[in-house]
Parts: sequence; structure tokens; C-alpha cells
Amino acid sequence: MDLIKNLLKGDKISIAKIISLVENDTGVDVLDKIFPYTGRAYQIGITGPPGAGKSTLVNAIAKRLLKDNYKIGIIAVDPTSPFSGGALLGDRIRMGDLALQKNVFIRSMATRGSLGGLSKKTKDVALVLDAAGMDYILIETVGVGQIELDIAQVCDTKVVVLVPESGDSIQAMKAGLLEIADIVVVNKADREGSDALLMELKFAFGLRPKILWRVPILKTVATDESGIEELLSEIKGHEDFLKKSGEYKKIQKTRILNQIHELIEAEIKKHLHESVINNQKLDRFVERIEKRKFSPYKLAKKIVRSLINHK
Repeated sequence: MDLIKNLLKGDKISIAKIISLVENDTGVDVLDKIFPYTGRAYQIGITGPPGAGKSTLVNAIAKRLLKDNYKIGIIAVDPTSPFSGGALLGDRIRMGDLALQKNVFIRSMATRGSLGGLSKKTKDVALVLDAAGMDYILIETVGVGQIELDIAQVCDTKVVVLVPESGDSIQAMKAGLLEIADIVVVNKADREGSDALLMELKFAFGLRPKILWRVPILKTVATDESGIEELLSEIKGHEDFLKKSGEYKKIQKTRILNQIHELIEAEIKKHLHESVINNQKLDRFVERIEKRKFSPYKLAKKIVRSLINHK
């Protein structure tokens, strides 16, 4: 298949076409075929509350990686348009100077109702970029605050971005964002209050139990690329730590197990709706449940038994 051959060569048009197939649920066969060519890209997640400057930070990191001739894939997850179902903000526009670079591919994705800050297709799109030969894949989440923890299951290094003067440290602690952080960045550090936020964060992390990886807390001003060199150094330091300690293999194994469970659940759900659940019959059950003559718990057991016994 020419499309796959061209993808493996890093052809941008082929990458875009295959990602579209994946997003429209028609790319399962393609994902199956490209899977043997994956497992090489390192995935960096950039997360944090809205307005933290995540897109600008991703832009600055990617520019710095390009100087070392790395191939960069960027997945920018945006809020979903209520009209088209597509990405609302369009990070490809905001990262226009990067989009024209030969070794960069940028894709905006809509969350499509996902509460965890990532589209359900993000993992598959990352797989496509991996097969296309990307060295690093940067995944920027939508910034949904307290429920933005999907990224912990997708990325190897998680960078949590906060800004001063907005109560971000408290929000991040409530959200559990600091629990998933491998690196914490105080962006827009030229603003008043950045030093105070830095001290708060250092105090908070100082209270945590001793672990193998010491979470660095850095200051950046992404608009002028201040602090980006140090941030990238810490990202690569975390990558080295994971690979030398054996944690990277554990992460990969956990990710594969999670993916298997998700795929099994999706196939079962599809099979249920296509072969087991009769909508007309289901409507009659709903009527009985509404009248409290039957319970949804009993119905669920009945449907599962039907699935097990279904030929």
C-alpha cells in the first residue's frame, strides 16, 4: 500500500491522510500494519491549566529540538467545536512558523467530549507519528484543569506548566497534576509572583516522600525562549533516567496492557450494539424500568449473559 510506504518515509501528505482515517474510525487496518514500525519515538506531555502558555512553550521546545536535527511530531489537543466537532483553537495556526519546517508535523485534534483533556484518538495519532519516524512527539493538552490526567497514561515525560498570579499552585494540587509531574515549569516567570510560586512548589515537593526521580521546578519565559535550554536538559535527563533505571520498559508494558484493555472493551461494546442489543427490545425494557417493574442492574446482567452465550 503506497500510503503506508510513503508514511514510513515521513511524507507529510500521507501522515495527514492516515491520521484522518484514524480519526474517522476507518484506520484500524492501517494501524495494524504500521505497528511493527513503532516504539521508537519519545513522548513528552505538556499539560496544565488554561492560559499557562503551553502552546508557546511547545513551540519553543520544538525549535530547540530542531537545532539538533530531531524530527518532531506535535499533537495539539484543542476544545471541540460544538458545530463541526473539530478543533476550535487550531494550534497549527498559532504554530505557523513551525508548520513549514521540513522535520515538523503538527496536528490539531479536538477532545470530542473526552473529560481527561485528550482525544481518545491521541494514542493512535501518536502511533502514526512514531511510524513516520519522529524522534520526539510533543502532546499539548487542552487545559481542562482538575480532570486533566489522561496524559499520565500516554506520555513518557510529563511537564506540568503553571503561571503566577492565578492560584495555579492550589488548583494543580487539587487536580492531582503535581502527582503526575516529572517536571514542573513556572512559565511567564517575568511576571510578579513567580518567585513566590516557585517557593510554594518547592515546599510542596519537599513534603513528598523520597522517590528515585527528583522533580525539577524551573522558570521559563516561553515568549523569548528564556529557560528553554534548561527545560530541555531536564527532559533529556528524565529520558536517560527512565531508560537506565528500567522504568521506561515498565511504562511501555503498562501502556500496552492499558491499550489492550481499551481495545477489548471497544470491541465488546461494538459487538454488543451490532449483534446482541436489539433496540426495539431495549426500548420495551426501558419502559418497564421507568415503571419500576424491572431494574437496570438486572438488565445489564441479562445482556452480558446474552453476550457470553451469543454464537
